[in-house]
Amino acid sequence: MTSVFGKLETTLRMIKFEHTLFALPFAFLGAVLAAEGLPSWRQIIFITLAMVGARSAAMTFNRIVDRDVDAKNPRTANREIPSGKLSLGFAWAFFFISVAVFLFSAYSLNWLTFVLSPVALISVLGYSYAKRFTALAHVLLGLALAISPTAAWIAVRGSIDSEVPLLLSLFVLMWTAGFDILYACQDYEFDKKNGLHSIPARFGIRNSLWISRLFHAQAFIVLILLYFVAELGWLALLGVIAVAVLMTYQHTLVKPNDLSRMNAAFFTTNAFVSVILFLTFGGAVLLAQN
Repeated sequence: MTSVFGKLETTLRMIKFEHTLFALPFAFLGAVLAAEGLPSWRQIIFITLAMVGARSAAMTFNRIVDRDVDAKNPRTANREIPSGKLSLGFAWAFFFISVAVFLFSAYSLNWLTFVLSPVALISVLGYSYAKRFTALAHVLLGLALAISPTAAWIAVRGSIDSEVPLLLSLFVLMWTAGFDILYACQDYEFDKKNGLHSIPARFGIRNSLWISRLFHAQAFIVLILLYFVAELGWLALLGVIAVAVLMTYQHTLVKPNDLSRMNAAFFTTNAFVSVILFLTFGGAVLLAQN
């Protein structure tokens, strides 16, 4: 039993379970916007389980598929599967359990979430192969994360009957693609040497930083559109301003000849973006009810 729990702890480290914080607030925000208030506890529970299941499946699948590539890369060689800390068989078992949790949760929400669940699953799993074929892998990762707010909207309402979740999803797509391009700059030399596709590998680090800024500028424009369409007032406006400051600050941390502050730019800043938007936009929805 101790061995199983030890493997589970290692698996959670492998999938960086704490980084669920990136996507989960957007799912909750999509649900709050759809409900125009608080969703039911049942909806909250199964949306949470669906998000955890989908992300756990996607990250585990990514680590399984990339195990040989990770073993060659000095930055990733110590990851759990290539280093032997976790067996391939255990990783596959965890993957299938995660898929089952996701599908059961989608089924428990409503028929449309269940019908669309294979599409969502294919999207989040397909990203793992993208870097082998296209430099647009960053956009595909953005698409995988962008599913969450619209999926949560469908989970609550059973349909897409507004442009609000689509705008929120478009923001997530642009925002994610932008920060993933930054993160990929760390593997510029490795990707070039091993024939892997990425924006940095194709355009160089300096140009990639500008492309990342362009994605984030587009994300900000979409966020402004969402603010006006949703008509959420002053608290949501504070969220828009805070996100603009954070995205700008993120780009001051990374320079073409100095990527040493990448962790602060990638993990800390982006975790704040998702939480701030959930608190301000979600809070504005609840204030509107009073």
